[in-house]
Amino acid sequence: MKTFAGLFGLDRGSGRERRARLHVDMSDTAVYAIGDIHGCLDELLALEQEIFADAISLPGRKLIVMLGDYIDRGPAPREVIEHLMTPPPPEFERICLTGNHEVALLDYLDGRLPLLDWMPMGADATLQSYGIDHDRLGHIYQSPRHVDEIIRSAIPAAHVAFLRSLPIMVEAEHYVFVHAGIRPELGLEQQSDDDLIYIRSAFYDSSHPLKKYVVHGHTPVTEARLQNGRINVDTGCFYSGRLTGLRIFRNKGRYLSNRP
Repeated sequence: MKTFAGLFGLDRGSGRERRARLHVDMSDTAVYAIGDIHGCLDELLALEQEIFADAISLPGRKLIVMLGDYIDRGPAPREVIEHLMTPPPPEFERICLTGNHEVALLDYLDGRLPLLDWMPMGADATLQSYGIDHDRLGHIYQSPRHVDEIIRSAIPAAHVAFLRSLPIMVEAEHYVFVHAGIRPELGLEQQSDDDLIYIRSAFYDSSHPLKKYVVHGHTPVTEARLQNGRINVDTGCFYSGRLTGLRIFRNKGRYLSNRP
């Protein structure tokens, strides 16, 4: 029996519409998964050049899967969004998944998340990239409502529409691409959107076997690695300066970095 959330297309307990889950055929397709960017545009552009060079010798389709968290913390969140909104090179396709930071921004814009709860996530960097000095706003306007109105009017409608459109999972025969991870004891069709973008210990610490390799980010690690079917490619670019990608082609993997 479906829950009320399922009947109305809402994710369980969040009040948000359930995001799209995509299926891809990876046979004769080179898939490049890129970890959390967090406003690091220069690092993203450098990693893309490594990907383009790597793909030259590979036949067939090329697909880039972005694993979410494009905004907050780093220096250029707006520019990262603008870059991802442009088409990839002609020989490539690109799928951008949502991360919890994109959802947090939308929750703030929609009134579900107070600004004070978004700020500790690194929102000040995002606001600055859109020309907003949060501290100065707080001194000029005594009313939080006025501050919210100014911030909400500063985010371009096209950027908001792009963030709302992002799917939350890509599934292939042997792989799942997602921002944070999954609940291993549940089937993929039973995963909640909140778990897919926020989960940590219930994913990492579970002894339940995974039916597919899960390629994800969300929890920074020193080195990208495969461990018990989990492939974490978040190497903390906003503080380490290292952005990592994973190329999967014919079930063989290779890590790439903006620092070759």
